[in-house]
Amino acid sequence: MAALVVFWSPARGFLRRCWGQLERSVLRGLPGPPWAPALAVQSPALEPTENIGEESNKAPNFLDSIFWMAAPKKRRTIEVNRCRRRHPNKLIKIKTNIDVCPECGNLKQKHVLCAYCYKKIQVETSLIRMQIKEKEAGPFNASTVETVVLYEGDKPTEKDEGKRIIERNRKRPSWFTRN
Repeated sequence: MAALVVFWSPARGFLRRCWGQLERSVLRGLPGPPWAPALAVQSPALEPTENIGEESNKAPNFLDSIFWMAAPKKRRTIEVNRCRRRHPNKLIKIKTNIDVCPECGNLKQKHVLCAYCYKKIQVETSLIRMQIKEKEAGPFNASTVETVVLYEGDKPTEKDEGKRIIERNRKRPSWFTRN
């Protein structure tokens, strides 16, 4: 064992106090202050280990899950966040498949139904459904036969015999095909 001789008296007093606290903490089994010198000994564990069977009977604690949760080590900077959010792959793509609707002239995507024309079709079909409801006079009187819509100037054909006929008092729209 080597002895350390210190001639400066304040340092000698400091080392004595640290050594005393270290001895007291080792005797009590408590850790010393963080600035105190540490004693390293290679030996078997001094703390008694708990039985595995006792722990398995305990209910899981809420705080057990908190200690294992992932947490970021450092804060992301504004520059990193902006670069991540505004990456070219995440920006809205420029559409090159825009075309003019041949029916109404509004812009629409190619191979997609024009929204303006679809709205007109929705209105027309809702009017036809209202006429069907008036003709049925209740939800339990629905017929099981096919429905044929006849516009102004249309006449029923031989195929339309035995089908329910709804007559509309207006000219057939160009986008509404014949049955």
